[in-house]
Amino acid sequence: MSPTPETAAASGPYAIVEASGQQFWLQPNRYYDFDRVAVDVDGNFTIDNVLLVNDGKATTLGQPYVKGASVALKVMEHRRGPKIIVYKMRPKKKTRRKNGHRQELTRVMVESISVGGMAIA
Repeated sequence: MSPTPETAAASGPYAIVEASGQQFWLQPNRYYDFDRVAVDVDGNFTIDNVLLVNDGKATTLGQPYVKGASVALKVMEHRRGPKIIVYKMRPKKKTRRKNGHRQELTRVMVESISVGGMAIA
């Protein structure tokens, strides 16, 4: 039986972090889209709000955060998400309102996950 994508992804190191009001499952050498971050392109920043760290063998769960854990990220580009159309209409009143929205995003690459100053990935 071959491993499913969920179990294959879970076998390597990963971290679950809290960023921009959401929780993200981060793995090294992958990119993710966060809400716009005020860091220049090719700049680096770290996230210290790490909820869970798995180094491939053992899992460390924070209460609420793992002490000494951080994730180093590199900003690849600033971009915009897909357009979302919001259309409101009141029937029989001849009232219509059409509005569009594109979310400002930042694409980041996970460079390393570290616990206690030592990089696990």
